[in-house]
Amino acid sequence: SSGINAEYGEIELAKQLMTYGEQTPGMEQYAIKKFAEAFEVFPKILAENTGLKANEVLANMYNAHQDKVSGMNAGINLEADNCEIMDVVERQVFDIFLTKHWGIKFAVNAACTVLVVDQIIMAKQAGGPKPRKGQADPDDE
Repeated sequence: SSGINAEYGEIELAKQLMTYGEQTPGMEQYAIKKFAEAFEVFPKILAENTGLKANEVLANMYNAHQDKVSGMNAGINLEADNCEIMDVVERQVFDIFLTKHWGIKFAVNAACTVLVVDQIIMAKQAGGPKPRKGQADPDDE
């Protein structure tokens, strides 16, 4: 049925990234966990747009995804009146891989670009590279 959108892939990605983040030492752990949290946005927004409680949907999805065998296929039936977990394979609800792939790729590239620009700005404020002799700093004009 075309109205069902389970968002099972995003929760599985978030769960696996969180697990990886917990095993990673140092500051990278924080970045990985925040990246994982970003995948929760899709199911949250869909839940809110269909009248379901976002926190309840996330809790039920994470709970269902704890089962290593059938958990990967656990999704939310957004056509239901309540937070109903369903098996997406059994119901034949599949995401289009290329759409998800490119959407995630573009979002990550945009975030990385913002971080690079932010690093440049922070370096400049911290005294960053000095202008060559004889050249004025364009920011001072």
